Amino acid sequence: MSALGLDVGRKRIGVAGCDRTGLIATGITTIERARFEEDIEQLRQLINEREVSVLVVGLPYNMDGSLGFQAKHVQKFANRIAKILKLPIEYVDERLTSFQAEQMLISENRSPSRNKGLIDRKAAALILQQWLDARRVNR
Repeated sequence: MSALGLDVGRKRIGVAGCDRTGLIATGITTIERARFEEDIEQLRQLINEREVSVLVVGLPYNMDGSLGFQAKHVQKFANRIAKILKLPIEYVDERLTSFQAEQMLISENRSPSRNKGLIDRKAAALILQQWLDARRVNR
């Protein structure tokens, strides 16, 4: 199974993919958001190249577990792309993934403020890895 992990933000979409074994998620690219149609086309190209069968989207829950404005915005966007691209969608709790990604950059002596796209890719990889690990445990 080939999955694509997405960290959807207002300005960028971090994208991650997994190897054919479904064990390891890695960041692929960061889509700079433009028009919805352009965002979809970039995703469509990646989906076709990688033969993706499921989209895994990070959902930014509030710390109390509720869905806030941003989470509802992400759901709306994800549901639109899933319908257009005719793919199933699964959500993963993405609380703190961007923070974890920033900490990873800092540990690599890289500036988070100069590497926003890289943070989004790493966050997408963390989201997808969390989903892959949960699938392995539930088998």
